This record gives sequence, structure tokens and C-alpha cells, in this order.
Amino acid sequence: MTRPTTAASPLDVLWHAPGVIAVMLAGEGLALLLALAPGPGPGIDRWVYFGLASLCIQWIALLCLAGIYLCRHWLARRPAAHSAWLTMTMLLLSTWAVLGLVWSSVGDAFALSATQWWNLLWRLSAMALTVGLLGLAGMQSVWRNRRLAIATQRAELAALQARVRPHFLFNTLNTGAALIGDQPQLAEQLLLDLADLFRAALREQHAISLTDELELARRYVSIEQLRFGDRLRVHWRLPDTIPDLQLPALSLQPLVENAIRHGIEPNADGGTIEITVEAGADRVLVRVRNPLPGAGQRRARQGHQIGLTATRERLDALSGGLARLRTEIVDGDFVACIELPLPANHSPGERTQ
Repeated sequence: MTRPTTAASPLDVLWHAPGVIAVMLAGEGLALLLALAPGPGPGIDRWVYFGLASLCIQWIALLCLAGIYLCRHWLARRPAAHSAWLTMTMLLLSTWAVLGLVWSSVGDAFALSATQWWNLLWRLSAMALTVGLLGLAGMQSVWRNRRLAIATQRAELAALQARVRPHFLFNTLNTGAALIGDQPQLAEQLLLDLADLFRAALREQHAISLTDELELARRYVSIEQLRFGDRLRVHWRLPDTIPDLQLPALSLQPLVENAIRHGIEPNADGGTIEITVEAGADRVLVRVRNPLPGAGQRRARQGHQIGLTATRERLDALSGGLARLRTEIVDGDFVACIELPLPANHSPGERTQ
């Protein structure tokens, strides 16, 4: 899962299939409009006129798209205004090239004089400029809406991140406070680990690699093991090669925190938490499994579920709905599972720790 990014140029939407299809359909609509308009000439069949107009317009559109595509890297380093000028230039050059090809190959079949060919050239040029300006106006509107949508999404992610980080900090400091009285050396070690953890977690980024996220979870587990000792046992089941994908920073830590709080803390004998990364056919599953308190055991306070709620929303926002967080009870254990799209180059393999 990758972080959504803006396109390098407003014209980048044209390289995707919906953009190409939209250009082709717009060309067909223009050809149909020309065929239905009055004045195609006496004795000229409108279907034949539509076919000829459609053929010419589609060739012009494809040549123009090809020319702009070849200049895409240059446009990526230029202001948006340069894209507009280049588009209009490519559209005019494509129009002249197609008209020149028609004149040189089948020009005699139309029985037009040189003056009439020049008049046709000026009319087609004016039509190309008009259509191009209308298209650029529409592209500008789409580009503006896209940038506003991305800015809104980034603001939402920043707000969610601002909720997760203090929540994580306060819970970790509570662990340190519990150690200060009886085990000050462990409390000092906890603060040092916390400093290293926050140095990595508080970087200005919304998404990190799964490898880095697992490392953050390991550091959090090491902090909690200072508090619980032998009561906290963690079983890691990881593939030999961690899938190369990204997810929101501090996505796994709230799941581990809940597992410790609700599965280990209420049990006097502690328990085992299992953290698994599994590559399926088309998705990567990251599971955190913990035992549920048995009969007669006290249950942890429910809390506000800030971490789980924010993680679920950030996963949905960063992946466009492709990733999600689900929870379930399996064989008496509570299981939280993050589902992520699987990279195409993933090669499954597993190691147990």
C-alpha cells in the first residue's frame, strides 16, 4: 500500500485508461456533431461524413496524446502553464499533419482547389483551438478538484496521527511510572527505549514500511516486558522476506497494546501473544492474537479505543479502501487482523521466532 500522491502534471490523468477513453469518446461526439450540423454539402451521405470526420479526429487526438506523452518528463519539471501551451501546440501540429496526409494521399478525390484547401486548414485550426481550450478548461477543473481532495485527505491523516501519538506516549509513560518506585533501573531503561522508539515513530511521514512498523512493535514489546517480565510471552511468526509494502505509522502498536492490556494484564499468570505476518494469494495479513480473560479473572477497563479507531480510519484513507482492520474471536482468543494488498513481487516464506 502506497501513500497517495499528486500527479506531476495536470495532464498525467490522460495516461490512464479512463483518460484515453474519455478523449476517444469526446472525439466521437465531435464527429457526430459535425455530421448532424447543417452544411456537409449536397449529395454527401451523413454517415460517410461521420466516418471521415471520426477517422480524422481520432488520428489527431492520438497523435496529440502521443506527442504530449513523449514530453511528459519535461512537463513534470515545468509549471502547469507550460503543459497548456504544449498541448495547444501539439493539437495544432497534429491537425496540420493529418490534413497534410489526407491532401497528399487522397486529395484528388475531393476535387478541392488550393484556396479551398487553405480555407479548410484555417477552419480546422480554429476548431482545434476551440476544442483544445474547452478541454484545458475541463482539465484545470479536474486538477483543482483532485488537489483539493488530496489536501483534505492529508489534513484528515494529520488529525488522526495527532490523536494516535499522544495516546501512545501516555500509555507508555504510565508503564514507566509503575516501575519508578520498585525498579528505577528498569524505568530508566524504559525511558531510553522510549526515546529511541519516538525518534523513529515521530518522523514527519504518514506511511512507513512494514519492516519498520514491525521494528516499532518490537521496541514497544521490549518496553512492556520490562513491566510484566515472564508474564508476557510473545511469539513472532514472520516470513523469511518481509513484503515490501507500506502502512500508516503506528498501526501495529495499538493492536499489540490492546493484546497486552486485555489478554496479559488481567491474568495473574500472564499469557502468550502471537504476532503473525502471512502472505496470501492477493493480500498480506498481519495478525495479533491474545487470550481472553477466563472466568473469575478481572477484565481491563474498556477505554476509548482511540488507537483502534484511528488505525482503522488511517488504513482506509491511505489505501483508498483496499486495506482494512477487522477483529474477531477465534477458539477463545481475540484476533485483530490488518489486511493489506499484496505486492506483485512477493515470494512467500516463513520463519518462526
